[in-house]
Amino acid sequence: MENRASLPLTHIVATNLPFNDRVLKIVQAVVSQNSRETPADGLLRVELKRQRELSPETARDVARATFAVFRWRGWIDAGSTIHDQVAEALALQKRFNTTPESFTDDELVAHAVPQWIHGTMETSPGWVRSLQSEPRLWLRARRGSGEQVAFALGDCAIPPIQQLSECVEYQGTQDLFKTPGFHAGEFELQDISSQIVGLVCAPKPGETWWDACAGEGGKMLHLSDLMQNKGLIWASDRADWRLKRLKIRAGRSKVFNYRSVLWDGGLKPPTKTMFDGVLIDAPCSGVGTWQRNPHARWTTTANDVTELAAVQKQMLRTAAGSVKTGGRLVYSVCTLTRAETSDVAAEFQDAFPEFTAEPILNPLNEKAPAQNHLWLWPSDGGNGMFIAAWRREKKTGRQETKQT
Repeated sequence: MENRASLPLTHIVATNLPFNDRVLKIVQAVVSQNSRETPADGLLRVELKRQRELSPETARDVARATFAVFRWRGWIDAGSTIHDQVAEALALQKRFNTTPESFTDDELVAHAVPQWIHGTMETSPGWVRSLQSEPRLWLRARRGSGEQVAFALGDCAIPPIQQLSECVEYQGTQDLFKTPGFHAGEFELQDISSQIVGLVCAPKPGETWWDACAGEGGKMLHLSDLMQNKGLIWASDRADWRLKRLKIRAGRSKVFNYRSVLWDGGLKPPTKTMFDGVLIDAPCSGVGTWQRNPHARWTTTANDVTELAAVQKQMLRTAAGSVKTGGRLVYSVCTLTRAETSDVAAEFQDAFPEFTAEPILNPLNEKAPAQNHLWLWPSDGGNGMFIAAWRREKKTGRQETKQT
């Protein structure tokens, strides 16, 4: 007889066998501790790291069960046991995957997202339905190596779009962080929407760019790859620990054309350098990631949106003064609320007439005309994202110097 402790959760649900108590304890620890300060994805990484002997398959099942509980929270009795919550959540996910029409639009809009969100953005039934689907996993291969990476890993697909030839969807089950290709820097895990941000920036070899909110370096690494590791990128963030992780990732990817520096997002930029391009991938409410991070639906608030919009506007005002005449300013956020997207862009445009909006083509829809703002939705395959771009057309009196 097969050992119940080794059964994947999907099989346990299907056969109505008891859940593995150890697995349930991990799920319960994450679900019970999830908060704004300790989000579920971080907690899950910590818990799984403690359980070193868990197989990759079991670890994936734990993650799937945990996020299913948050995704279907509006249907689940929070007072029931964690066993029943997990069983119900996985059953709801299976039902949605096989017969999505069995859930009405009204039911999904009412229960899948917090009610405050309806006043901040367009909450169409299509958007809410996309949130209930499990997310796709995207990789970014080094320039020119998409097909090689896909072949080496197996279980991969590449969009039939020339501009996205390094964007690889992984559909397999192996732990990518343990693969030789990952350790050799042949690919990074990066959502397709984030990759599109880099393509909109389109930096050229030899240029000087500023990735103002670089975080752990995902977009900075992409900019460097597009620049063929030539030129210079200033990578700034308010958290030193994120810049330390950026350094590790850059070393693995053999990226050397960057400088990292702390910047708190305030009125004074971290350098007097004038840039060919500045990317403001600003802190945001993260509403665009609610498919991938369903736990965030229940900790994000309307106040977050208001407060972060003010931060975003300040960052754009500061960054504007660091763009050369003829240079570009790109603004991106993985959220879809009006206050953090079109409202921020409109206010910036009014305050800085020397910047001209640049129409953006959507690589996912090559037949669509260029638009001043690019909206990407979870139904497009990745995180929800808003992107705007401007070019500085004339000087405003600041001397253009380059720090060496």
